[in-house]
Amino acid sequence: MVELQKAKEGQKPKLNRTSRIYKLSPFIDECGVVRMDTRIVGAIFVPFDTKYPIILPKGHRLTKLVVEWYHRLYLHANNETVINEVRQRFHVPCLRALVRNLTKTCMQCKIFKAKPLCPREAPLPKARLSPYTRPFSYVGLDYFGPIQVKIGRSLVKRWVALFTCLTIRAVHLEVVHSLSTEACKMAIRRFVVRRGAPLEIRSDNGTNFLGASHELQQQIREMNQELSAVFTNAVTKWVFNPPSAPHMGGSWERLVRSIKIAFSSLSTTRNPDDETLLTLMIEAEGIVNSRPLTFVPLESESQAALTPNHFLLLSSQGVSQPPMAIPDHPESLRTNWRLTTNLVNQFWHRWVREYLPTIAGRTKWYGEAKEPKVGDLAVVVDPSVRNGWLRGRILSAITGRDGRCRQVLVKTSGGVLRRPVTKVAILDVKAADEEASGNAVPPEVMDLHYGSGDVGGNPTPLSPNSAQPCNLSPTLTIRSAVKH
Repeated sequence: MVELQKAKEGQKPKLNRTSRIYKLSPFIDECGVVRMDTRIVGAIFVPFDTKYPIILPKGHRLTKLVVEWYHRLYLHANNETVINEVRQRFHVPCLRALVRNLTKTCMQCKIFKAKPLCPREAPLPKARLSPYTRPFSYVGLDYFGPIQVKIGRSLVKRWVALFTCLTIRAVHLEVVHSLSTEACKMAIRRFVVRRGAPLEIRSDNGTNFLGASHELQQQIREMNQELSAVFTNAVTKWVFNPPSAPHMGGSWERLVRSIKIAFSSLSTTRNPDDETLLTLMIEAEGIVNSRPLTFVPLESESQAALTPNHFLLLSSQGVSQPPMAIPDHPESLRTNWRLTTNLVNQFWHRWVREYLPTIAGRTKWYGEAKEPKVGDLAVVVDPSVRNGWLRGRILSAITGRDGRCRQVLVKTSGGVLRRPVTKVAILDVKAADEEASGNAVPPEVMDLHYGSGDVGGNPTPLSPNSAQPCNLSPTLTIRSAVKH
């Protein structure tokens, strides 16, 4: 800058070898602009500004504004595109680092590149780790379908409610005729009569499940005799997963797939009738419940692998022993009771030793992630395009059993949404540090604006054949200087 000041005063500057621009072979053109004397001056079809690019200091405010203008002009393109276009007219030391820092602070780029948070995979819930409990004490509920059945000459839709025991991974299927709350209540009623009242029901946030849960809560509060026939256990707890969190229901989502595979293998008609559909579903239920939970034991290959049916029917296929006379002697009754108890305990002992180790490891999300905080700005991830993602502010962070944040409440223009952290991307919009600048920017340059002839202030594409020298007078704006 000392050499430039001498040049403005009419003195011939003598460039010091220690100068930062000494290796650029700089010179001052007739307009007083410092340019670089390159080695491509003899190239044809190359604009004047490319042969003699303007030298801009890397830390100057004007330099950052020029680079930012190109960044917006080319619609937040990748860094290499911006670098290539800037080099057509300017030479900026450490340009790549400047463009990279600019991209990190650009709000539009933050939204385009925002990634959802993926904290370490949560520990399994208590329902998955509770041995020596009655089957279907902890239940996961989901629907799949529709399946078209033939009634007379018409086709009607049927759905299937899948109840899965979260502990032993057994399934129970109920065919329902609609997705209404009443149909859901009737399906739960049939399930409770056959399997017993569960201690806990987990499901997604379906409207039919929400309605059934409200009925359950009303029953607990009022102890209505009519509704108690639907939910026979007043301590039944209904837990909902947050919306857009299918990974939290993986226990039943995977079994839905298994049931569909078994059903497609059994079905021989495209549109079965109601009785055929019910029969096929019960057969598919039996096939899935007879699947092995573990590998065949290495110490005894003759011993069958553990299956859900071992806990339901005391064998993998439900084959019962020949009927025996019921003893009436007290000692025989005690002996039979001990034998039955020992058999069940053996199954549970094998479940603890053989099955639990297979679900101990994590399958994804191994590392830690930055936890969202109340007040952070965020975008809600959904299947739509990124420009359509809702933006809001985090109102509350809900932690899991391990103390890590698993759910958040986000206030958006459409209301308050509850989402898992895997569907929320945090925007880093903290105030940037004060930028150090060795030169004062003239007030005329600080008051930058786009030309009045461009409605809305949108950048105008540059002409590649422009070869006139650029006059960076303080009275010019950035836009007019680049267009010159």
